[in-house]
Amino acid sequence: MKKQLPESATLKRAKLDIQPSTPDSMTLRLQKIIANAGLASRREAERLIDEGLVTVNGKVVRQQGVQADPGTDRIKVNGKLIPPPEKKVFILFNKPRGCLTTVKDDKARPTVMDFFKDLPARVYPVGRLDYNTEGLLLFTNDGDLSKKLLTPKSKVPRTYMVKVRGVPEEKALNRLRKGVRLDNRPTGPMKVHIKRTTGKNSVLSIILSEGKNRHLKRVCEKVGHPVIKINRIEFAKLNLKEVPLGAYRFLTAKEIRSLHAMVREVDKK
Repeated sequence: MKKQLPESATLKRAKLDIQPSTPDSMTLRLQKIIANAGLASRREAERLIDEGLVTVNGKVVRQQGVQADPGTDRIKVNGKLIPPPEKKVFILFNKPRGCLTTVKDDKARPTVMDFFKDLPARVYPVGRLDYNTEGLLLFTNDGDLSKKLLTPKSKVPRTYMVKVRGVPEEKALNRLRKGVRLDNRPTGPMKVHIKRTTGKNSVLSIILSEGKNRHLKRVCEKVGHPVIKINRIEFAKLNLKEVPLGAYRFLTAKEIRSLHAMVREVDKK
């Protein structure tokens, strides 16, 4: 029997009343469209164009570099119509504690997918948050973008509020800022400062650009301040403004363009 979500999460399970948004129509070179459809490599696609086997809206195209919109133009290769690409969906979710970041769990434990019903497409989480970690989690069906956002060289910023035991001294904070060794490898540098103290404990603001397994728990334990609670408040310059715990919203066209701009910078490196 599938376990129930925590009561606090279940009560806030409804989505926000914001409709999905997509960037403006985008034209691509024909050879890239053909390659993306899996019909041929880019070089083979160029040969098909040279041989007059590609048409756009009924007209034969022989010139290299011609662009088309795969979402609106009728593109045929050797008489075969390339179907329009699946509509890309981007969702920002405020994950509560007590659920796994996975599509399905073989032990029937609650997962983040329990919060999504009747979506226009099947989406997948971009990265993961631990079972008891709260906060911002991005979902999409754009696998290429997801992969690029998660690659270490992208340096996509992630901002967390981390409650730890004790009040770290400057020496401990500097160790975190410089990076701590995990699995015999140094972690990347972090931006760390004490946000506030709560009795014998502290809340740290930590900004990092990588995500190892149990990353924050392990580095904080290394400097002598075990973690009590973690909340991710930003990812890739997105934030949780007006998104309550357990709710989600679709990204705006401007936010989607911002994500694509980030990965274009990665491609240039």
